[in-house]
Amino acid sequence: AWGKVPGYEELREIRQHEASSLYSEDGELLGKYYLENRTEVLFGSISPKAVEALVATEDSRFYEHHGVDKISLLRVLLKTILLGDKREGGGSTISQQLAKNLYPRETGKRWMLPVAKVKEMIVAHRLESIYTKDEILTLYLNTVWFGEGAYGIESAAQQYFSTTATQLSATEAATLIGLLKGPSLYNPRLHPERALERRNTVLGRMVEHGYLSE
Repeated sequence: AWGKVPGYEELREIRQHEASSLYSEDGELLGKYYLENRTEVLFGSISPKAVEALVATEDSRFYEHHGVDKISLLRVLLKTILLGDKREGGGSTISQQLAKNLYPRETGKRWMLPVAKVKEMIVAHRLESIYTKDEILTLYLNTVWFGEGAYGIESAAQQYFSTTATQLSATEAATLIGLLKGPSLYNPRLHPERALERRNTVLGRMVEHGYLSE
């Protein structure tokens, strides 16, 4: 009644736009052609610090739930709805955010938000039934938009730091993961002070969850 929900077969065959790179005979990059500037990478080619920054900031209980974090949802219900604390956020897991990125919500229909959230929960649960946790993280980091036309962690690493996803340092990874809250708002080129503050928030979460020492 509320629209199609992708099935298991469709979710097993996820394909995304990637950039094609043109090189000279001596190996120099001449340019790229793309609909979305994305270069997909495997889990082993992503800096562990980027993965840790993502989990610490976006979904600290990622390894404990199966797509939907019931504890987080209960917290949001109590604090956001009953107490009016807007800082608690939406309680979406990384898997739910991935579902939202792969299958964007319809715009301009606020009354459809509860339906969209339920559909994202269903898709998130199905994704976690098909893919391992590492595969979910890889899909997510290859999918999301980091601003300035960069889709995925590899393109973002090249765009902002002229490096690769493999070589990202803790501070570089924290800056990129911080961008996910608002790629335009926390763009380090346009808003360096705001980006630095957001980066430090991510580093603080990494310390809080034991990924970095003080």
